[in-house]
Amino acid sequence: MSDGFLETGYGSDETGGEDVRPDREGQAEAFDAIGDRYDEAFPFKEGQLAAGEWLIRSLPGGSRVLDLGCGTGLPTARQLVDAGCEVVGVDLSRGMVELARKYVPDATFHRLDIADLAPGGPHDLGRFDAVAAFFSLLMLPRAEIPLALHTIHDLLVPGGLFALAMVEADVDYFTMPFLGNTIRVSGYLREDLRKVIEAADFGVVEETSYTYAPAVSDVPPEEQLFLRCRRRD
Repeated sequence: MSDGFLETGYGSDETGGEDVRPDREGQAEAFDAIGDRYDEAFPFKEGQLAAGEWLIRSLPGGSRVLDLGCGTGLPTARQLVDAGCEVVGVDLSRGMVELARKYVPDATFHRLDIADLAPGGPHDLGRFDAVAAFFSLLMLPRAEIPLALHTIHDLLVPGGLFALAMVEADVDYFTMPFLGNTIRVSGYLREDLRKVIEAADFGVVEETSYTYAPAVSDVPPEEQLFLRCRRRD
């Protein structure tokens, strides 16, 4: 898991009133406190590495890739940089961004919310050949996940690739203990997740799943879903 993001358009109401985003700082502060313990709790990331390999095989050399909810930068940003990609990582946790800059100095990292990445906005990072979002969208309420997916669609070039990972669970912003902290998570059953992805104008190329038991006792086993997608134009 990593930090949450918010779709463009949620920054203020239609009349220009005050910010209506749900508070993200509690989520970010939890991951600031977790730091390196996240990688210790999830040491084996076969599904994430396999999805990264799919991106590498499918992209031309030097492609721009956005690691959305990059966490510590391991393993995805490091994997993509080592393959010759131009990697930009984004996370809302200041502590995670600091670790990512340390571990993957050849990538560029920003502490930003997805709302800040809107095309034409004040923090427009340009377009990307691919986006990886591994366990980051599950940090959002379900109502915001389709909106975030549409933002990802807009950040991609035509035909761009999208690698997504979620935990299979029928929950909506459920409060749970996590590595000595409290976070809120959402999830879908696999058929419902596919429908949400396809409704955001992505074609699902391939789907895989892994049963994962974290290396710590206070995080329960989980079913991880990995979807490899392509932007529809």
